[in-house]
Amino acid sequence: MKFPGQRKSKHYFPVNHRDPLLAQLTHQPQAQASYVCGIDQTLVDIEAKVEAELLERYGLPKGNSTLINDEQAHALYTELKSNNMISDEFAGGTIGNTVHNYSILADDRSVLFGVMSQNIMVGSYAYRYLCNTSSKVDLNYLQPVDGPIGRCFTLISDDGERTFAISKGSMDKLTPEFINKDVVQNSAALVLTAYLMRAAEGDGMTSAAMKAIEYAKEADVPVVLTLGTRFLIQEDPKWWQKFIKEHVTILAMNEDEGEALTGQVDPLLASEAALEWCDMVLTTAGPIGLYTAGYVDDSAKRQTSHPLLPGAIPEFNRYEFSRPMLKADCDEPIKVYAHISPYMGGPELIRNTNGAGDGALSALLHDLSANVFHKVNVPGSSKHKREGLCYSSFSQICKYANRVAYEVLAQHSPRLSRALPEREDSLEESYWER
Repeated sequence: MKFPGQRKSKHYFPVNHRDPLLAQLTHQPQAQASYVCGIDQTLVDIEAKVEAELLERYGLPKGNSTLINDEQAHALYTELKSNNMISDEFAGGTIGNTVHNYSILADDRSVLFGVMSQNIMVGSYAYRYLCNTSSKVDLNYLQPVDGPIGRCFTLISDDGERTFAISKGSMDKLTPEFINKDVVQNSAALVLTAYLMRAAEGDGMTSAAMKAIEYAKEADVPVVLTLGTRFLIQEDPKWWQKFIKEHVTILAMNEDEGEALTGQVDPLLASEAALEWCDMVLTTAGPIGLYTAGYVDDSAKRQTSHPLLPGAIPEFNRYEFSRPMLKADCDEPIKVYAHISPYMGGPELIRNTNGAGDGALSALLHDLSANVFHKVNVPGSSKHKREGLCYSSFSQICKYANRVAYEVLAQHSPRLSRALPEREDSLEESYWER
């Protein structure tokens, strides 16, 4: 487990690097690993620049997301490919992106549940998915299916408007029998997306997700939900509020999804409202930056040394140096908030907005998993005198999530190809000598 932090080598967790002299005197047990697991609709993202005429011909409303069948998907892909209109093809899926990025950041294992085509041909969608997924992501629990995985076409018009055409293929065919109970219950977190709760009749995805949630709750494994799209949430916000209250520990959303869920336009107020249903919230707000919100026991709160920020909640970041806790573990729970503006003001050129939120969530998951790792391997640490949900403070998690989101925005793919640099070029040499 490579630890989050300021990315100095001495800040990486030293479980395997004890003093060599002391190691001769005492037997050091092998460090026990931690990991996260997730369930996803396995799909490939296909990006192309198109004319309005093509959208009309395929019956795709501009700027909207439309489901298409396998035949339409094949015809569309063939036309785009033959006319050299495809600019990029990536392995996609909200949770697939998140667990991949987690494994890149932590340099450690994660587990993905989903489906995969039983017969894979070189160059096929399934082949591209596997090629663009980190070898650290354990795909051994995927359910084999007879048919293609999902395809998501991102069709970009001349004015920059994005139109989505989604072919489900067999991506929702996952059944509860392929959710491994031991894998879920021994993980640091179970990660889900709201899309899983809306599978069509006859598809097993929703049942599989609910079975995994059942296993996680039995073992007190945190359930992490990312909302995915405001259109899904605004159909029935009351249903989602009830679902989150009953099943979810950590909620990830952007400002639009937060408004659809809570009715609050301000992302800080949306985060506060969501804390009525879960223990921690990560809210990405585009050019405004991102927020974390959660609980800490009054006796464990730590006051910030940063300037106090104005907002809908005055001086809301006062206790941002506190570590997140489950509300149930607090004797006197108080709400804590933190905010950070985009790293370096954001990239000079934003190449891709898809996946920035997934990148931020992967950083939070890394911190949560690091806490489990540290607790198992150094149980006597003063860090664990109180039950903490994460390893770092709200403020540090903001910084880390923000840095990862920046990296995703600056590249075409929603998936990281390498970990963050150990030394940031933007920081003075004196910083690294501290």
